[in-house]
Amino acid sequence: MTDTPRKRIPAKTTAFWMGALIIVLGDFVTKRFAESALSLHIPNSVVGHWFRMTLTYNPGAAMNLSLGDFSRVGLSAIAIGMIVLLYRMYREAPAHDAWQAVALGFVTGGALGNLIDRVRSARGVVDFIDVGTAGWRFWTFNVADAGVTVGAVLLAWLTLTSRADHKGEA
Repeated sequence: MTDTPRKRIPAKTTAFWMGALIIVLGDFVTKRFAESALSLHIPNSVVGHWFRMTLTYNPGAAMNLSLGDFSRVGLSAIAIGMIVLLYRMYREAPAHDAWQAVALGFVTGGALGNLIDRVRSARGVVDFIDVGTAGWRFWTFNVADAGVTVGAVLLAWLTLTSRADHKGEA
């Protein structure tokens, strides 16, 4: 009996799917917790005025941007299109590029997390992370939003450093 060699899973595959899974599961669990433990629009202090948990529903997009009556369907369609585009970018990434795959996984997981909310309820996306000071508050957000932001910043940084490396080679 001979053992057939195992096919090695590319680093990007593990990185992409783990990144997306961490964001989707973290988002889902924290949103369900927020809905069960918090009352709508009532701030709950976690660390003074700096960090609070305040349950809100956002029928629009980031920072309450809206497409009017078409927000739910339109933003869902945009999310699906972006997920397809992000998956294509992941597929085209080099097999060894785990960091790019993590970044794409975070953005994909965030888009999927908020899409789940839009499909699940007409009230919109569940937001609950509330940061700021007594005089200024950031828009309330969730784990999916954080995944999109961290993934996009990481992707931008990787792109910029890659270009800088290539300029040094020329």
